[in-house]
Formats: sequence, C-alpha cells, structure tokens
Amino acid sequence: MSGLRIPLGGGPDGSGTPRAVNVLAPNASPMTLDGTNTWVLAEPGAESALVVDPGPDDEAHLRRVIGHLGGRRVAAVLLTHGHADHSAGARRFAELARAPVRALDRAHRLGDEGLADGDVLAVEGLEVRVVGTPGHSFDSLCFWLPQDRAMLTGDTVLGRGTTMIAGDGDLADYLTTLDKLRATAEEVGAQALLPGHGPVLDDPIAALDGYVAHRRRRLDAVRRALAAGAGTPGEIVEIVYADVDRSLWPAAEASVRAQLRYLERL
Repeated sequence: MSGLRIPLGGGPDGSGTPRAVNVLAPNASPMTLDGTNTWVLAEPGAESALVVDPGPDDEAHLRRVIGHLGGRRVAAVLLTHGHADHSAGARRFAELARAPVRALDRAHRLGDEGLADGDVLAVEGLEVRVVGTPGHSFDSLCFWLPQDRAMLTGDTVLGRGTTMIAGDGDLADYLTTLDKLRATAEEVGAQALLPGHGPVLDDPIAALDGYVAHRRRRLDAVRRALAAGAGTPGEIVEIVYADVDRSLWPAAEASVRAQLRYLERL
C-alpha cells in the first residue's frame, strides 16, 4: 500500500501509516503474537498526539512510547478494549503523559469522557472515528483514520491467525461486527488494517473475508463434532483443534464455549 512504512526487522515495530506508528510492547506470547501494538496517532508536524492501547504495565515500554512522542503532547489515551495486555499500562502511562484515558467501559476511564460508536475525535487536523465492534469482548472498539484509509482493529482482527471470543465476548455480536467491518471497508475503500497484535494488513477485504470464512468453517466443524458424539467443550477441542498447538487449547476451549452458546440460540 502506498504510504505504509516497512516493518523494521521483519516485525511490526515502527510499522504503520503516515498518521499511525506502532511501538511494540515486549509481551510476545502465543496469545499476543509479537506483543501488543501501541499506536501513536498524529497529523504530520502536529504538536499533539493520541496514543491507542498503552499495553501492559511495563515501565520500560511506557517510557519508550513517551520517548517516541518526541515532545508531543498526548491529547488522550484511547483503549480498543479493556483486556490487560492492552490496558494494564494505561493508568501509569496517563500519569507519565498527563493525559486522560478514554474507553467504552467506564471501569477503564480516567477523566470525564468515554468513547462510543459514532464519536469523532479531532486533534490538530487528525480525525479519528470510533466504530463500535463488540464480539471479541463486550467493549471492543475500532478506530477509523479516514485520511490514511486505515482502521485500528484491536483484537477484533489480528495481523496473523484469528482472534478468540473472550469470556466477556459474544460470537453472534462478533459475526455481526465482521459483516459490518467488511461492508465498511468496501464502502470507504480501506487500504490497511492496523491490528492490536501482529503486522499491518494491506488487503482489508481479503483479511475480513478470510475471518468470516474461518468462523463459518469452525461452526460447521463444531456441528460435526457434536453429531459424532462429542459431549463436552474439551472433547470438541480434541476433534476440531487437533492440528493446533496444545498450549492454545485452553483458548480454543473458550472459543468452543462461545460457539456452543451461539449454536444453542439458533
């Protein structure tokens, strides 16, 4: 995509668009891929910025984000959702940056203002549009940068693999969200997805089509496992996720529980 930075060292640190640059947190794991992507958003040449998802409560990472700002004022910290790998460092970062924290969930706000679907933030020429995207979690949000035709997707869409439905999420909501993002991406001509973990995706339509197809395949596989006699989420995981590393089976079981709740409501 024109305007995208080339990821440094083969990873997502330093990647992004002209108005969004990633500062990678050092919390790599099977669940967080390379680590949490902290996004610094600013209009080129502006003296103010927004910071999305400060990440874990890691002092070195938080101070590295401050250093990356180059003296720019932080107008606000935004959270895509409240899971700890995205939000645990928010309070400390807010202290360092002397900035409010805005989120959908009141429990994660610092200051008087939250975030909701349809909100528009403007900071020295930078425009950020808030898109409600429940599913991975009840409070998941995405942030659309119209000037870069880029969407920050948190854990709703990852740079590699697929996301899980957390205990505070809902598969029906997630499927609706994916359809919404797919339609929006086509309507606005999106050119990049900037995920909460993993590299930038420069073909949003293909990525979202892949996510929808994957979810449908998993649901079909769960139906087949049930028909074959699997009686518990653990038994379904052994059948449906047999080719997945066993270290990820607990997360897979959480997804299976979400799939079963979804199927029960049909």
